[in-house]
Amino acid sequence: MFSQIRTSSKNRKVVVELTRKFNLGAENIIARIAIGYSLQSGVQFASTNVKDSGGKEYSKNVLFGNYYPIYEAIICTHYQINNNDKDLPRYFKMHLDDGLQRIYDDVQNNPNLVGYDYLFDKIQEGLKGIC
Repeated sequence: MFSQIRTSSKNRKVVVELTRKFNLGAENIIARIAIGYSLQSGVQFASTNVKDSGGKEYSKNVLFGNYYPIYEAIICTHYQINNNDKDLPRYFKMHLDDGLQRIYDDVQNNPNLVGYDYLFDKIQEGLKGIC
Protein backbone atom coordinates (compact mmCIF):
# COMPACT_ATOMS: atom_id res chain seq x y z
CA MET A 1 0.00 0.00 0.00
CA PHE A 2 2.90 2.39 0.69
CA SER A 3 6.64 2.23 0.45
CA GLN A 4 7.96 5.27 2.37
CA ILE A 5 7.07 7.22 5.50
CA ARG A 6 8.71 10.51 6.43
CA THR A 7 8.73 12.26 9.76
CA SER A 8 8.00 15.96 9.98
CA SER A 9 10.99 18.23 9.37
CA LYS A 10 10.97 19.13 13.09
CA ASN A 11 11.34 15.45 14.01
CA ARG A 12 14.38 14.86 11.78
CA LYS A 13 16.62 16.15 14.57
CA VAL A 14 14.50 14.51 17.28
CA VAL A 15 15.10 11.04 15.79
CA VAL A 16 18.86 11.55 15.96
CA GLU A 17 18.80 13.00 19.49
CA LEU A 18 16.58 10.28 20.93
CA THR A 19 18.50 7.50 19.24
CA ARG A 20 21.70 8.85 20.76
CA LYS A 21 20.10 9.50 24.19
CA PHE A 22 18.80 5.93 24.45
CA ASN A 23 21.84 4.39 22.71
CA LEU A 24 19.58 2.41 20.39
CA GLY A 25 21.88 2.01 17.39
CA ALA A 26 19.61 2.15 14.36
CA GLU A 27 17.20 5.08 14.09
CA ASN A 28 14.29 2.83 13.15
CA ILE A 29 14.17 1.50 16.72
CA ILE A 30 13.11 4.84 18.22
CA ALA A 31 10.59 5.18 15.39
CA ARG A 32 8.99 1.84 16.28
CA ILE A 33 8.90 2.78 19.95
CA ALA A 34 7.38 6.16 19.08
CA ILE A 35 4.53 4.62 17.10
CA GLY A 36 3.76 2.24 19.96
CA TYR A 37 3.96 5.01 22.55
CA SER A 38 1.58 7.20 20.61
CA LEU A 39 -0.90 4.38 20.11
CA GLN A 40 -0.67 3.41 23.79
CA SER A 41 -1.68 6.97 24.71
CA GLY A 42 -5.05 6.37 23.04
CA VAL A 43 -4.91 9.47 20.87
CA GLN A 44 -6.77 9.33 17.56
CA PHE A 45 -6.08 11.65 14.66
CA ALA A 46 -8.19 12.92 11.81
CA SER A 47 -6.69 11.67 8.55
CA THR A 48 -6.34 15.30 7.43
CA ASN A 49 -4.13 16.27 10.40
CA VAL A 50 -0.82 15.31 8.74
CA LYS A 51 2.31 17.40 9.39
CA ASP A 52 4.90 18.14 6.75
CA SER A 53 7.04 15.30 5.42
CA GLY A 54 10.42 16.99 5.34
CA GLY A 55 12.16 14.80 7.89
CA LYS A 56 13.70 11.37 8.24
CA GLU A 57 12.53 8.91 5.58
CA TYR A 58 11.94 5.25 6.34
CA SER A 59 11.08 2.52 3.91
CA LYS A 60 8.27 0.25 5.06
CA ASN A 61 10.74 -2.62 5.46
CA VAL A 62 13.27 -0.61 7.47
CA LEU A 63 10.65 0.97 9.72
CA PHE A 64 8.71 -2.19 10.53
CA GLY A 65 10.92 -5.09 9.52
CA ASN A 66 9.02 -8.36 9.89
CA TYR A 67 6.58 -6.71 12.32
CA TYR A 68 4.55 -4.75 9.78
CA PRO A 69 1.50 -7.05 10.05
CA ILE A 70 1.40 -6.45 13.80
CA TYR A 71 1.63 -2.66 13.48
CA GLU A 72 -0.94 -2.74 10.70
CA ALA A 73 -3.37 -4.76 12.83
CA ILE A 74 -2.94 -2.38 15.77
CA ILE A 75 -3.58 0.72 13.63
CA CYS A 76 -6.55 -0.90 11.89
CA THR A 77 -8.06 -1.91 15.23
CA HIS A 78 -7.36 1.51 16.75
CA TYR A 79 -9.17 3.29 13.91
CA GLN A 80 -11.66 0.54 13.06
CA ILE A 81 -10.50 0.50 9.42
CA ASN A 82 -9.56 -2.19 6.92
CA ASN A 83 -5.95 -2.80 5.99
CA ASN A 84 -6.63 -1.48 2.49
CA ASP A 85 -7.87 1.91 3.76
CA LYS A 86 -6.25 4.75 1.81
CA ASP A 87 -5.49 6.66 5.03
CA LEU A 88 -3.48 3.87 6.69
CA PRO A 89 -0.08 5.41 5.78
CA ARG A 90 -1.24 8.77 7.15
CA TYR A 91 -2.12 7.19 10.48
CA PHE A 92 1.31 5.59 10.69
CA LYS A 93 2.97 8.93 9.96
CA MET A 94 0.85 10.83 12.47
CA HIS A 95 1.56 8.32 15.24
CA LEU A 96 5.26 8.33 14.37
CA ASP A 97 5.44 12.14 14.63
CA ASP A 98 3.26 12.22 17.75
CA GLY A 99 5.24 9.52 19.53
CA LEU A 100 8.57 11.13 18.72
CA GLN A 101 7.33 14.44 20.07
CA ARG A 102 5.92 12.83 23.23
CA ILE A 103 9.20 11.06 23.98
CA TYR A 104 11.22 14.18 23.19
CA ASP A 105 9.03 16.29 25.49
CA ASP A 106 9.46 13.73 28.29
CA VAL A 107 13.23 13.88 27.88
CA GLN A 108 13.28 17.69 27.74
CA ASN A 109 11.16 17.92 30.90
CA ASN A 110 13.53 15.59 32.76
CA PRO A 111 17.13 16.07 31.53
CA ASN A 112 18.51 13.63 34.13
CA LEU A 113 16.41 10.84 32.69
CA VAL A 114 18.29 7.59 32.14
CA GLY A 115 17.42 6.11 28.76
CA TYR A 116 16.73 2.51 29.63
CA ASP A 117 14.91 3.35 32.86
CA TYR A 118 12.58 5.62 30.91
CA LEU A 119 11.87 2.98 28.27
CA PHE A 120 11.28 0.25 30.85
CA ASP A 121 8.90 2.53 32.78
CA LYS A 122 6.93 3.28 29.61
CA ILE A 123 6.74 -0.40 28.70
CA GLN A 124 5.54 -1.25 32.21
CA GLU A 125 2.87 1.49 32.02
CA GLY A 126 1.70 0.15 28.68
CA LEU A 127 1.52 -3.41 29.96
CA LYS A 128 -0.55 -2.31 32.94
CA GLY A 129 -3.04 -0.84 30.49
CA ILE A 130 -3.58 -4.16 28.72
CA CYS A 131 -3.39 -6.57 31.65
